[in-house]
Amino acid sequence: MPLHQYAYFALFSRHTSADDMTSQLGIAPDEVTVRGSRITEPAVVPVDHSWRVTCREPGLRIDEQITRLLDRLQPHTDRISHLTRQLADTGGGAVLQVVRYFNDTGRTRPDAADAPNLFGWHLDREVLDFLIATGAELDVDEYDMAGDEDSG
Repeated sequence: MPLHQYAYFALFSRHTSADDMTSQLGIAPDEVTVRGSRITEPAVVPVDHSWRVTCREPGLRIDEQITRLLDRLQPHTDRISHLTRQLADTGGGAVLQVVRYFNDTGRTRPDAADAPNLFGWHLDREVLDFLIATGAELDVDEYDMAGDEDSG
């Protein structure tokens, strides 16, 4: 089954911009969103500013991608924790986001014999400790990209 997946750690706020978050953390994000910056039909608008460190490296299980994120973030845990508490006071916060697309046949993938098994993953104590220390939530989104003809 074709699978496309990625993970990111994000800080989000309705009031604090991604630039301000970067200044406070001293860490450059991989991606940002600006609240209200994308206005398209039918009025899709980001509800928050966000600051993200992302791992989209193909061929890695989700736990391996999360390890790559933590390798970058753990040296800054205290600053991230401090900022997350500030953001939480005004409705913001932090999230470790996992996104998985099953049956994603629209993407190029290696030969089945060479493809690593991307199914199954776990969060070890180090990841859980980081989530607790930073006050981050874990959010896992999984999508079945098979068309209706495959569901019958």
